[in-house]
Amino acid sequence: MMIIFNKPYGVLSQFTADGSPNRTLSDFGFPAGVYPIGRLDADSEGMLLLSDEPGMNTRLLDPKHAHTRCYWAQVENIPAPEAFKELARGVDIQDYTTKPARAWLLDPQPDIPPRVPPIRVRKSIPDCWIALELIEGKNRQVRKMTAAVGHPTLRLMRVRMGILSLGDLEPGAWAELTPAQVKLLFMSDRH
Repeated sequence: MMIIFNKPYGVLSQFTADGSPNRTLSDFGFPAGVYPIGRLDADSEGMLLLSDEPGMNTRLLDPKHAHTRCYWAQVENIPAPEAFKELARGVDIQDYTTKPARAWLLDPQPDIPPRVPPIRVRKSIPDCWIALELIEGKNRQVRKMTAAVGHPTLRLMRVRMGILSLGDLEPGAWAELTPAQVKLLFMSDRH
């Protein structure tokens, strides 16, 4: 069984509490025996997969398999073309250089309902939505990458894995994937 979940802000990618005020996956009525594939930080939103199939984490998330994950990041300021080139080449974050990625300005900018609680807004600093497509997922990687090129992330959403997108699944909602949808997870639109 494979489940797609639109994880809201303030939800841990685990079933047990960690002492924080964040909610857990146990609040959403998932079937017994499923576990999250990978994770999203509590302050990140979007696509989280859950499965009862052993080995799915490795099949989908190990960089050697090069399965893509697409994130939308609302960042401070408007990145110049050089920032996108830097993200695409890979950036140094702490003692690690990220693998090459695709990065681009979303045009048109997506119309996304405000987050609850709202993001920090500074009237004197514009923001925009960019997309990043990665084949790896280090801890807080997208946030560290955008900060490394001078554009801190204000809001982060995972919107696609492989060519399976989150679609119109509402935050907090989940659905069991069909076999055809599961196949989309293993397909890439990389050129």
